[in-house]
Amino acid sequence: MFFKVKSSEDVFEILRGFDSVPTEKIFIGDSLNRVLGEGITSGEDMPNFSRSSVDGYAVQAKDTFGASDSLPAFLELAGEVEMGKASQNIVGPGTAVRIPTGGMIPEGADAVVMIEYCHSVDEKTIEVSRSVAPLENIISRGDDFRKGSVLFNKGTVLRPQDIGLLAGLGVKNVLVYQRPKVGIISTGDEIVPIDQKPGPGQIRDINSHTLSAFCSQSGAIPVNMGLCKDDFDEMRKVVGDALRTCDTVWISGGSSVGTRDMTLKVFESFSDARILVHGIAISPGKPTIIARAGNKSLFGLPGHVASAMIVAEIFLDPFLAWLSGEEKGAGDHRFYLNARLERNIESASGRDDYIRVKLKKRDDQMFAEPIFGKSGLISTLVEAQGLVKIDRNTEGLYKDQIVRVMLLKPYRTGEI
Repeated sequence: MFFKVKSSEDVFEILRGFDSVPTEKIFIGDSLNRVLGEGITSGEDMPNFSRSSVDGYAVQAKDTFGASDSLPAFLELAGEVEMGKASQNIVGPGTAVRIPTGGMIPEGADAVVMIEYCHSVDEKTIEVSRSVAPLENIISRGDDFRKGSVLFNKGTVLRPQDIGLLAGLGVKNVLVYQRPKVGIISTGDEIVPIDQKPGPGQIRDINSHTLSAFCSQSGAIPVNMGLCKDDFDEMRKVVGDALRTCDTVWISGGSSVGTRDMTLKVFESFSDARILVHGIAISPGKPTIIARAGNKSLFGLPGHVASAMIVAEIFLDPFLAWLSGEEKGAGDHRFYLNARLERNIESASGRDDYIRVKLKKRDDQMFAEPIFGKSGLISTLVEAQGLVKIDRNTEGLYKDQIVRVMLLKPYRTGEI
């Protein structure tokens, strides 16, 4: 029988009770998709000098007021700005200095006229056929960020543009959370390695490879602990090895009720272990076990791959984000879209049902087509692009009802 069956909300609250993994300093070139372990403030103005955003001439804006094609302003050429150097020229009234894009604004100038509106009259004179306002075509010092301003909060996931900003400010190394190590164990006397031809009653190991890929997709490091027979001593040894080297341990198989199921007994056999959840009010995935051994988490996942993956999508992806130190942590941080349901779906009350769906777009409207199949069929996952939740207090959904679809990563939308 199941005991300590929890709602989804209860499970998320339990998962928040685990600590994040430690932090480490790494080179910013290796920090894509890593989570900051501390906030970062700007140590200087960015940019640290005023520069031109166009090719043209640095001028005093007032000297161009009223300039037009029929009545141009005539300015004396006072030199040229070289890239990577400060201009030695001063822009005074009635003068202009030629400047390239990115060049440092010379002293006295407060605007830049685009080169398209300037023409040489002779070696010393240009005519300007368009007026400019003060600061036009100038990126001023500190326009991006001022010294001391907050750039990123602790828990921010770094994107390419974020890394570019850090590089622009001279930040070479950043403090980030380590990538969580996930010990993955696949159990069952019937499971054989993928390079072995299954005999009667045997199947190849799907779960450990699926869960390992899932961990990598979620930013964690999978540690495949290998296959394990339905033997208490063997399973306990493998779990113990995983606890010593990994931040969390996932076992697929052996979590449902049955005389040969060892996961619960193995978890309970560790002196510092405590069973937190045995059964979650969801379908598929009810026979899920969550335990705590010291400061580490253990998960007993269903043996059927579709059930195990639904649990992973709903709970383990946000849990890995939580372990990794993300701001949003162990909550719902997935992407959703609304779609019109293509057929009725029945549901039993008292549990949250997660229905796999395919997405199609017709006449500028999104439709969700339910995919039905037994929990042991991986084909239902291969076809699916999202999940639709039927709340435990609802007896089903109706055709043409607008539903909220949780997109599965990567966010493939097929015919959209």
